[in-house]
Amino acid sequence: MTTAGLKSTPGGALRGTVRAPGDKSISHRSMILGALATGTTTVEGLLEGADVLATAQAMRSFGARVEQEGVGRWRIEGQGGFVEPSDVVDCGNAGTGVRLIMGAAAGFPLCATFTGDNSLRGRPMGRVLDPLARMGATWLGRDKGRLPLTLKGGNLRGLNYTLPMASAQVKSAVLLAGLHAEGGVEVIEPEATRDHTERMLRAFGAEVIVEDKDGVRHIRLPAGQKLTGTHVAVPGDPSSAAFPLVAGLIVPGSEVTVEGVMLNELRTGLFTTLQEMGADLVISNVRESSGEQVGDITARYSPDMKGVVVPPERAPAMIDEYPILAVAAAFAEGPTVMRGIGEMRVKESDRIALTAAGLKACGVTVEEEPEGMTVVGTKRANHPVRGGGKVVTHGDHRIAMSHLILGMAAQEPVEIDEPGMIATSFPGFADLMRGLGGSIAEA
Repeated sequence: MTTAGLKSTPGGALRGTVRAPGDKSISHRSMILGALATGTTTVEGLLEGADVLATAQAMRSFGARVEQEGVGRWRIEGQGGFVEPSDVVDCGNAGTGVRLIMGAAAGFPLCATFTGDNSLRGRPMGRVLDPLARMGATWLGRDKGRLPLTLKGGNLRGLNYTLPMASAQVKSAVLLAGLHAEGGVEVIEPEATRDHTERMLRAFGAEVIVEDKDGVRHIRLPAGQKLTGTHVAVPGDPSSAAFPLVAGLIVPGSEVTVEGVMLNELRTGLFTTLQEMGADLVISNVRESSGEQVGDITARYSPDMKGVVVPPERAPAMIDEYPILAVAAAFAEGPTVMRGIGEMRVKESDRIALTAAGLKACGVTVEEEPEGMTVVGTKRANHPVRGGGKVVTHGDHRIAMSHLILGMAAQEPVEIDEPGMIATSFPGFADLMRGLGGSIAEA
């Protein structure tokens, strides 16, 4: 990993057409479901970032044969279930990976010990462990279920579970455990979260029943489900596409197109919000790919964006995109209010605190709240976005990329301290931005 910091410098317009890395959520799930299935699963367009590669190695630990056959092309030979690992399962920085894997592993009579990097070991796992314990799994670990921890599975009973918070990871863990639970499972979602697990379970041959009852989603997985290997084409990750697209909106004279971006309505909250702000953001060539809608998105320089109040109920559809939204908001006119985003405080870092601190270091006014923040845009204020900050990222890839994008449109360069972790979700980020005309170099 790169140890030196990175610095982005304001320069000329960004222009070009690029493709976003494969979607991280679907990449993780293709590995896990492929390992749980019987037979061969082939994957194209896999995100080959550090997080997904950690999940691939974990699947080998649980008995699957996982091989890379080319750039983005992988083959998983599943054995219809998991076997007990012979060593500790290291999930690196992959929060999605470890939570889903624990759910899947809980369905089998095995004992597995999980760990991760320093960041992952600091993130609470209790929200996943609680429903798994209700199903009959047991675990031993640190306070609040922090890694390292040991999980013992098998002999699970069914569960009817109402999510206490909007979390696709918790929902997915329960559904994956439910594959091998007596009586199946039902998950009740007061707020809809990304539905990739439901879609992909169906693609692997499972029956998943989704009903809307008075605005509340009920997801039911009947007992006795068997998965069969299939082919997965991974669409472009909207969370990653957000970075070059926002750069296109805020760097004068720019026009940037990102091809093949997933347009699942539970993942496109950022694009909707930017359009509400007045961004020149156009979606075209919409098509179907492996059960998901994809399209091409073009962003043109938008100097007249205005601040908005983001509906709190939109948060699940864009929870990872608030740091880059905050950067776009810094160049808009007036305040952009973001609330109902307390989940950001327990991501790879406290993303509310780090986003606010980074923007303030670059001369932007931010009001931080326990579960939200307000960014006051500098458009038509007494000064433009100054930049010039040295941003502490605590190893958070989205904090790092967001502030590097800010530096391309600010008056002065912006430096971030730990660029190595960008590879967890967006390998080649700096090269892609340079290819569009951006200036990113070692600090």
